[in-house]
Amino acid sequence: MDFTDDQLHRYARHIVLPEVGGVGQAKLMRARVLVIGAGGLGAPLLMYLAAAGIGVIGVVDDDVVDLSNLQRQVIHGTGQIGRAKVESARAAVADINPEIELIAHQERVTARNVKELIADYDVVADGSDNFETRFLLNDACHLSGKILVSAAILRFEGQLATFKSGLGKEFPCYRCLYRDPPPPGMIPSCAEGGVLGALAGVMGSLQTTEILKEIMEIGNSMAGSLLIYDALNTTFRNMK
Repeated sequence: MDFTDDQLHRYARHIVLPEVGGVGQAKLMRARVLVIGAGGLGAPLLMYLAAAGIGVIGVVDDDVVDLSNLQRQVIHGTGQIGRAKVESARAAVADINPEIELIAHQERVTARNVKELIADYDVVADGSDNFETRFLLNDACHLSGKILVSAAILRFEGQLATFKSGLGKEFPCYRCLYRDPPPPGMIPSCAEGGVLGALAGVMGSLQTTEILKEIMEIGNSMAGSLLIYDALNTTFRNMK
């Protein structure tokens, strides 16, 4: 792949890395990533994916920007309150990297549309805030052979895992970790339980890093393990 002078300048800090180089950067620029949710996790995901040069980024969210979002959803600003999150995200991504194509899906993920939504993407990034969506995405990615990189946050704790069970029996899926959704009300939402705003940035950045590694096929994949981050005690645990 031939790079323009501007691209060589923009991605110079990637290209100089021996593990990335021009080959890795070209893979990123040809890649297609679907981000589920333009909220706390989706915000850093979208910003760093765009900065990295991911060629096509899709974002799925049916919500509008609210004042209560701004404590953690850093892709949106006060002037965007009341605007559709996917359109607010589109404007921010265009400002970061105008070469990126952002496809806005202003809708919820449902059993009817999930297969169609993920069909044209290489990697799916789950930044959703409910278990129904998480299980739907797992099942659809398993059946479609898509790589799913999933993160979750609540209060002061974050979790991160990569699932690619559709690519081989040696890889577990989300249901291998959590077989069924918890009973309603058992796990509070962020609105009910609260969340440290900066935690979304930590976990969204880690999630982006794993996505970039999967696309470039570098380093060790997180498939088969679960990373747990405790922000209060500044500890990371990596569990098989």
